[in-house]
Amino acid sequence: MYPLPKAILLDLDDTIVALSASADPYWRQVCERFSGQVEGLTPQALFDAIKESRAWFWSDSQRHQQGRLDLKVARRKIVARAFDRLGIDASELANEVADTYSRERIEGIFVLPGATEALQRFLERGIRLALITNGAADAQRRTIERFGLASFFDCIVIEGEFGVGKPDGRVYAYALAQLDVQPEEVWMVGDNLEWEVAGPQQMGIRGIWIDAAGSGLPDDSPVRPDLIVGSLAELAGLM
Repeated sequence: MYPLPKAILLDLDDTIVALSASADPYWRQVCERFSGQVEGLTPQALFDAIKESRAWFWSDSQRHQQGRLDLKVARRKIVARAFDRLGIDASELANEVADTYSRERIEGIFVLPGATEALQRFLERGIRLALITNGAADAQRRTIERFGLASFFDCIVIEGEFGVGKPDGRVYAYALAQLDVQPEEVWMVGDNLEWEVAGPQQMGIRGIWIDAAGSGLPDDSPVRPDLIVGSLAELAGLM
């Protein structure tokens, strides 16, 4: 371990609250519910088409940036494309599938085990905290308020409010200025190798990668985190 930082910049989704890990189960539930409304369509076929469409949609950086700022619209586009590839002409049903998924995903968000205890431990060690999250302002604020997270942070930067998101260097620079710390005194922690490791490292910030799946770095990854942990709780335990 490195010497303790003066400040830690933290991601929100899949670092403090669960988001991506619960995607497939909720999509499967929705597919089970709606596939019967199309003759001959099985839940698995619908799920496979949506999964392929999701991968296509989020693979493009421009679509990703636009989509994360309005997830409802993004999911409607994903399901519409899946329906099109299945040869299903039912736009209203496609929107209903997407909107049902969106509602249930919001209801199903939860704080990851040990995450709030980790935040408290950081504060007890005298470490200042900033939250840096991409996404729409309303959605991210709702999550922050729902789980009472705001009180842990001296600075909260949300892409939809700030105007740009990670890995734009202005995001990290703003947080450093708000916390009155230098890059070498700071860690950035999160699950995205580009946003929480590569981007911060370019500014002299240590990048701590959360590898929740325990799969390790991809073989072709040019990014090398300063530290790899399985969770925020594990990081706090190392302190």
